[in-house]
Amino acid sequence: MRQIDVNSDLGEGFGPYRIAPDAELMPLITSANIACGGHAGDPEVMCETIDLAAENSVRIGAHIGFPDRAGFGRRPMPMTHRELELMTVTQLGALQGVARLRGRTLTHFNFHGALGNLSFADAEVAKTLLRAVKAVDPALTFIGLPDTEATRAAEALGLPVVRSFLADRGYSAPGRLAPRGIDGALIHDPEAVRERVAETLATGKLRLTTGKTVPMEVDSVLVHSDTPRALDLAHAIRAGIADSGCGMAPYAA
Repeated sequence: MRQIDVNSDLGEGFGPYRIAPDAELMPLITSANIACGGHAGDPEVMCETIDLAAENSVRIGAHIGFPDRAGFGRRPMPMTHRELELMTVTQLGALQGVARLRGRTLTHFNFHGALGNLSFADAEVAKTLLRAVKAVDPALTFIGLPDTEATRAAEALGLPVVRSFLADRGYSAPGRLAPRGIDGALIHDPEAVRERVAETLATGKLRLTTGKTVPMEVDSVLVHSDTPRALDLAHAIRAGIADSGCGMAPYAA
């Protein structure tokens, strides 16, 4: 039976502020992408999230984003390639240090929000970010959208790649998420998410916001922890995986 990973962006609070039901989501996923202090997260939240993952036998990875808490990393920031490189290694190193303190090892990474969108479209930015990650730990797996500059850069550098599907987001084209704010960009209905996951996994094709279908290979499905009804969506994703005839398990290391 084909096995599908379920990943989620977690640890996106800071101080006493929590924005998502991380403790309730953790038993429903197999891979946690933990904010590293850029768009969200701080040492205490990182530690707490790592411990939650350990309690639930969930793999942990770095969720790297622009240093923009006020905008939650969803606003583009003008940065030089040198600044992007140093930002990446600093965030990755911070989470790696906390993980080692707690006796855990990072297995993967991905990029958040505006940084992720930029890495998907800009080849030079993608190369800069992926080279920076490889310099810190060449064994880390990249969880990212297929058919993007970031995925191509990871493959060219010899980094393992897990192809992720954002089940609660509409796609405007292969490897491109529909901009937030347009019709169909955000999918909040659990039943619609369940059907979308089942259809995409069973057919190997993704339905775009235009209604057109395109080929789509999927190794992992993402649930956004900050999306309204995130727990319902996580259950819907698991049900959709089962409906497709696939099983659920961590990605192959």
